[in-house]
Formats: sequence, C-alpha cells, structure tokens
Amino acid sequence: MSNLTLFNPFSRITRFDPLLDMDDMLDRMMMRPAWREMEAAEPQIRMDVSEADDAYTVKAEIPGVKKEDIHVTIDRNQVCISAEVRQEKEVKEGEKMVRCERSYGKAMRSFRLDQDVNQDAAQAKYADGVLELKLPKKVVAAQKELTVS
Repeated sequence: MSNLTLFNPFSRITRFDPLLDMDDMLDRMMMRPAWREMEAAEPQIRMDVSEADDAYTVKAEIPGVKKEDIHVTIDRNQVCISAEVRQEKEVKEGEKMVRCERSYGKAMRSFRLDQDVNQDAAQAKYADGVLELKLPKKVVAAQKELTVS
C-alpha cells in the first residue's frame, strides 16, 4: 500500500478555503441543490443603480408583475421598491397533476443613495418587466457664511 498521491495537472489549484470545502461537501451530500431551489422560489428584485451629475437612474427587474402591484416610496435619500409577485406554472397529464410550481409573495428592496432625491421631480416607468426610476438629486444650497455683528 502506498501513501503517495498522484499529481493531476487538471485538478483545481487553490489556496485552502474552508468555506469552499464546505460547499463541496454539501454538494456531495446533495443538500446544496435543495437550498438553491428554495432560494429560487423566493421572489427577488435585481437592479442596477447608476449616477450622473444631476440624477440617479435605477433599473429593477420585476418580471411577471402588473404595474398596479408595484410600489415605490422615497424618503430623502432612501428608496424602497416593493411588489406583489404571483407566478404560477402547472403541468398536467390528463386529469392527474404531475407537477405544480407556485410562487406568491412580496418582494422588497430598500437602499440608500449618497444624496437626497427631489421627490417632486422623480419619475417611474415600467415596461417589459423592468422598472426604471429617474431620481433627480435635490439641489443643496451652497454653504453660507454669516457675518457676526
């Protein structure tokens, strides 16, 4: 019996990472796929936020939602996007249901921006599953120095 390990040039070469090793172990124990399915079942809002000199632009993916079910609130520099998500998929074979996947729930995303938003000039548009927000920055008055009398 030999205690030598053969060199495999195609194996993964990395530093020791205990969390990565745990991921591999969970994958081998077939626990990870169940977690991934549970994560996929939760409704999520994915978004991009870009900044120009005078405004922020937010593009949020909220597919399969009616625009009446989307709510956006702005409080100074905090923006909150929420939506009622209803997704149903049914596959039937004759009268017997073979598989049923349903996802109901409320998806919510909240974040802060560097500057306050001019709430009166903010705009929202929803098309093709993407919510686009134009959030103009609030004009900050220049610092004023008072003369002491």
